[in-house]
Amino acid sequence: MSIPNSPQAAPPTWDIQHLRQHLQYAVDLEFWTIPFYMSAMYSIVDRSSDAFQLIQSVVNQEMLHLQSAANVANAFGLSPSFDAPLYVGQNIPHLNFSLDDPDPSQEPQFQPYSAEIGPLDAARIHAMCLIEYPDWDSDDKPNLQENVSQYANIGEFYRAIRYGAQELQDQIRGGVKQVDFFSSFYRNMPAMTVTESGKNGFYQVGLLFDLITDQGEGIAQSKDDIQTVFQNTADDRNQELDHFDKFEQIRTAPLPATYPLKPTSEYTAQDQEVLEILLEHFAGLRKNLRALFNGKNPEDFVRLMVSVGAAIQNCWKQGVLPRFS
Repeated sequence: MSIPNSPQAAPPTWDIQHLRQHLQYAVDLEFWTIPFYMSAMYSIVDRSSDAFQLIQSVVNQEMLHLQSAANVANAFGLSPSFDAPLYVGQNIPHLNFSLDDPDPSQEPQFQPYSAEIGPLDAARIHAMCLIEYPDWDSDDKPNLQENVSQYANIGEFYRAIRYGAQELQDQIRGGVKQVDFFSSFYRNMPAMTVTESGKNGFYQVGLLFDLITDQGEGIAQSKDDIQTVFQNTADDRNQELDHFDKFEQIRTAPLPATYPLKPTSEYTAQDQEVLEILLEHFAGLRKNLRALFNGKNPEDFVRLMVSVGAAIQNCWKQGVLPRFS
């Protein structure tokens, strides 16, 4: 990407490597949310609780968003990687809330917050709200940032990627390593994949970006409910609510009981074993995701996805904090 040095120069434009870099970071960010949300969800003792059901619906849509971002990446010639996400302090990949005005992370209702794996507590639900926090300036032209850590929220991030994708739409190649696990849940959605090239392909790319942002990644707070075309028609009791609204429901209600944690110094051999099982299953899932979006068809993908959830829950039942790397 080139950035002009003078105010009179032409607006900055994207090159294909910069766009591919952003698409990989989109995959990274969507993938990062899944273990974070799943860990909080499976820490809840009562699986019939509203909080469990709300988070589960978001997790399912984050998997859809991961598929959508990866499909767009492949349409632009990038087979995405799936590195083990890191959960440290307040670091959420590629977002810097302090660039928002006002900075939502400084608002009392979202303090304290933590981006570390943990039970569904105040720090975790605050972080979940911030991750899905609406973009205040959703109608403005996006900033084309060279440093992708300099996006104030996910909405701004995706607007920038969409802008770059539109500039480079002639490089879209339809039908390249496309994956679709979710069509049966979204009967009103025209397509979940990029099957066309060029300008027609960009209509499909734009639809996938609209799906991601309308369901919860950063659309302005004044927006209405999720558009019918992007609503889950199969198994979401709150299909009209976006992710931020779902997490706000949890934040403003009494939090459900969660499994108690042991100090790591008290872990037994059995505790270590359930943790190793989770790490093994998650590594297998990452391997299968790489294969899946590289045009392969791993037979045990669905089984591994289910086994990761079961392994997370087994950790909580043992009083063991889940780990993913």
